[in-house]
Amino acid sequence: MPTTYTNEDIARIFDNLAVLLSAQGENPFKIRAYQRVVRVIEHLPRPLAQLVAEGEDLRQIPGIGEAISSKIVELLITGSMKAYEEAKAAAPEGVLVLMDVPGVGPKTAYRLAKELGISTVEELEQAILEGKLAALPRIGEKSAENILRRLRSLRTKERRIPLGKALPIAEEIIAALREACPDIGQMEPAGSLRRWKETIGDVDIMGAARDPGQVLAALVHLPHVREVLAHGPKKASVFTHSGLQIDLCLVDESQYGALIQYFTGSKEHNLHLREYARRQGLSLNEYGITPDGGEMETFATEEAFYARLGLQPIPPEIREGVMEVEMAHRRALPHLVEKTDIRGDLHVHTNWSDGHDPSEAMLRAARQRGYQYVAITDHSVGRGIANGLTEERLHEHIRELRDLEERVGIRVLVGSEVDIRADGSLDYPDDVLAELDVVVAAVHSAMGQDRERMTQRIIKAMRHPSVHVIAHLTTRLIGQRDPVDVDVEAVLRAAAETGTALEINASPDRLDLKDIHAMRARELAVPLVISTDSHDVASLGQMRYGVAVARRAWCEAKDVLNTRPLDEVLAVLHRKRLKADFALRH
Repeated sequence: MPTTYTNEDIARIFDNLAVLLSAQGENPFKIRAYQRVVRVIEHLPRPLAQLVAEGEDLRQIPGIGEAISSKIVELLITGSMKAYEEAKAAAPEGVLVLMDVPGVGPKTAYRLAKELGISTVEELEQAILEGKLAALPRIGEKSAENILRRLRSLRTKERRIPLGKALPIAEEIIAALREACPDIGQMEPAGSLRRWKETIGDVDIMGAARDPGQVLAALVHLPHVREVLAHGPKKASVFTHSGLQIDLCLVDESQYGALIQYFTGSKEHNLHLREYARRQGLSLNEYGITPDGGEMETFATEEAFYARLGLQPIPPEIREGVMEVEMAHRRALPHLVEKTDIRGDLHVHTNWSDGHDPSEAMLRAARQRGYQYVAITDHSVGRGIANGLTEERLHEHIRELRDLEERVGIRVLVGSEVDIRADGSLDYPDDVLAELDVVVAAVHSAMGQDRERMTQRIIKAMRHPSVHVIAHLTTRLIGQRDPVDVDVEAVLRAAAETGTALEINASPDRLDLKDIHAMRARELAVPLVISTDSHDVASLGQMRYGVAVARRAWCEAKDVLNTRPLDEVLAVLHRKRLKADFALRH
């Protein structure tokens, strides 16, 4: 059975199929089913190829019926999907490429491909510059200019920016606008940024203001702005010097709830919401809700907007068009973990290894954040490049931390981030590891190992009695380094078996575990830890990024170990050692 298709590949095929069938005037119900299943597949915590190989009935997955299930099985078994191949064969060459350009819908793409013979983005740009697009009936010069602007903007957006870089820029701009225009009401990022996606194409900011013109004028004159793309009475678009596009939209305070809901998305969530509203005789847009035959109702808050539909408020992080609308209707949404639930950080470095700030500064900063406990986990000896601690230095460090614990007034868990060597052994001998309150084990070398060796290497480390947490499982650095090749499902099952916690690393460069893996860990009752992996005082503030990943994974506070009081955390750590000791003896 071919297993080369990832969930992302399969989702993309259904997305393309929906687009092609839409342009060909197919049954809209069938098209919507394909659109819905895209998000379902993208958020599955297990590979469809694995489910099919194990004989699982895909129809048990919400959103996957008989027809779609058979198409997935067909694709995975034969390597192709007849319906998709037929839809592609019926379409002119280049249609899917053209539809990736914002502003070019399916029908326009068909016209461009059939009437002008355009099949690439480069040919589209040239046709616009030569006036061919403007000459087409029902397109005209203005539409052609808009497509050209969006096409050129797309080239910048293709360089997706990590969440950790985009969010501070958006927050800086909002703060600058509030300083320039104190009368601004509500204002916050929308789109994928508000949903805390790990990478961002551009930033949508929604706001409420009595004088939109004043706020928009302030935006286009900010020192952050490199180029003004558009400047209207209620909307403006700019490029920042960092290459990020910022789109600002302003409405009256009474319309803000509908506006921020609409532009937060996701597209699939809003599609489900519109279908749900339609069944109640309601229509939705970015300004409000309109009953059939009635006048539009406006909403100052999202809570009021969702309440009008008879729904619980749906947190932005889970608005991905999977099952959130149905659960909100049943008032069955979980109470997602919040940053205020976090009682301690279990992965922190100091300048004893590769951190930048001394132990006392890190402990005082953790205490100022209201934490009850903090684990200091400087690198083990094998990380020479990170100034890893020899056994002698480790014991000196322990003595320092015990002294600081009383002086600073925070419980210190003395630990180490211990290297998992290529053969799965650990970087300190067993007697040294047994002295530590918490051992965070991680892969830092031999990252090119094949899937089987890497998986067994990590599982071997998890079976060690002293290993409490596996840090940044896949070792990825977003946009910089690909993840290692590891069987995540096998590791998660081993974690459940051994009682080993898995870390959601809150560093915005990592966000590892990613959301779908954290969701699967939650399903398997694997303990999760949200840690910052801080190397300086400022990085302790990055906890919010890890909490967002957990929220995207539908985690509640009970799913996260470091939301618990210290005595419960210590009991879990101790239980891991007892469990692993028993397994090794038997």
